[in-house]
This record gives sequence, structure tokens and C-alpha cells, in this order.
Amino acid sequence: MKKIGFLGLGSMGLPMSKNIVKKSGLPVLGFDVVQKQVDAFAEAGGIPAKDAIEIYKECDVIVQILPTHKIIRASIEDAAKYGKPGTIIVDMSSTAPDIIQELYHTVKNAGMDLIDAPVSGGNPMANDGTLAIMAGGDKEVFDKVKPVLEYMGYPVYAGSTGIGDVTKLVNSMIGGSILIAIAEAYAFAAKAGLDLQTTFDATRCGFAGGPLYDNKVPKIIKRDYTPGARIAVHRKDIINAKHYAHRMGVDMPLMDVVLHVMDWMNDNGYIDEDQAALVKYYEDKMDVEIGHE
Repeated sequence: MKKIGFLGLGSMGLPMSKNIVKKSGLPVLGFDVVQKQVDAFAEAGGIPAKDAIEIYKECDVIVQILPTHKIIRASIEDAAKYGKPGTIIVDMSSTAPDIIQELYHTVKNAGMDLIDAPVSGGNPMANDGTLAIMAGGDKEVFDKVKPVLEYMGYPVYAGSTGIGDVTKLVNSMIGGSILIAIAEAYAFAAKAGLDLQTTFDATRCGFAGGPLYDNKVPKIIKRDYTPGARIAVHRKDIINAKHYAHRMGVDMPLMDVVLHVMDWMNDNGYIDEDQAALVKYYEDKMDVEIGHE
């Protein structure tokens, strides 16, 4: 590969692209609709593209992490239209498996390849280059692009096209359940009059502890809802999981609860905040303030 392109320089994409720039030694073109993100990418040594089409036309590997299915679909379709035969498109967005499976045929018909490689770990692991990466697609294509993925984290080949995205849904289901449990438990603790920092110190090394606990509870205690991982993206994953479950003819009652809370966050204008802000649902229901700035 001679040149890498990166589309979507948001809270996840910017640090991911910076790791590629720093570690690959290759020219890396980047584009985002927000100019300040492009400027930050350029400061890290990346090459700003004038638009996405420049990336489609020039790059051998195109990595994208984009927010909505409409944008994801349009980007892959445009890459198939403008790109070169042999180009590998790597979609690292949270995409519904059936969409990626449909787009696979569009890309193959254009003489290109498509890998779905969603990530988990949030902004801290994106910065560190230690993301969990769940990849689906043709195995031989995954093997070609694996070195690029390793600049950003730890890629695991999960199976055929769309299976990376299905694996991400499993991860998101588990993470969503834990996040709601943490929010409810800390609302309970606040209502009971416990000191939340002491509660965290006393429990973080127990069975409830772990990377997610260590990341989110301090944000809850400080009422820091600056998005490292937005509820909006996680909610999209839960909706995708419920749709996929419907296709399989199975019920997921716990995901009904998770989606109920996330829907409330959406209805009340909190959907673009960090997952730590899920405590706001319980502040409303329990009439308690959780944490302090």
C-alpha cells in the first residue's frame, strides 16, 4: 500500500488517524466536515484532503468512522464510484450488519474490497492505540489490511462480511447493560447518602470493577459528561441489535430496558453526551443529584 485515507476525524477518528500517521510512515490523507478537526489532523502530520473524493481517488486503503447509516452508505457508494480497482475500504463505524453485507456486493462489483471493523474502547483507547477491533470480511483482505488496523489497536478476525459488526453488537449489548447498572447503582448510592468517591474506592477492585467501571464512574462523580463515547452512537448499536434479534426471531428483554433509558436521554436532549450522563435518567426518577463538579 502506498497511501492511506481517513474519513471522519471526530472524537474517535482523530486519535485513530493520528496513530496511523505516527506509526505507518506512509502518507495519510484525512477529511472531515469540521475544519478544526482537519487542522488538528494536519498538526499531527496528516495531509488534509480538499474533499472526500480526493481520498477515494488517491488512496489504496480508505478507513472511515462515520456517525450515521446515511453518511456511511453514501461514503462507501462514492468510494466504489470514484476509487481505484484493488482499493480496500475499511468501515470502522458502528454499522448495521445487513447494510454492510449489502454494500459488500457494490464494492466487489467495482473491483474493490470491503472490511467491517468496528471498535470498542472509547476515546482513551483510541488515543493509546489500544482499541478492540472486531473485523469481518474476506480473510485474505483482512490479512492485507491488518497492519493498518494494528496501528490503532488489536484486530481480531471475527468472520465473513458483517460478522465484525455483529460482534460489535454483542460488545455493545454487554456494555450498555453494565452502564445502566452503574448509573442505577450510583443513583441508589447517592440517594442513600453514601460518599461516591468512597463507594468507588471500596468497589473498584471487586467483582463489579473493570475498565468500563474505572472509566465511567469518575466521570459520574465529577459530573463530567464531555463525550468520550456518545450515547447516540451506543443507542444506534442497541437499535441495530434489536433489529437483528427480530430477524432471528428472539426477544432481548434486557435490551428493552437499556433502550428505554437511552430513548429518555434522546427525548430530553442529552443524547450527544458521554455515556456517564445516563445517570440523569435516574436523577429524574429518584429525585437525587449524583456527584458534584
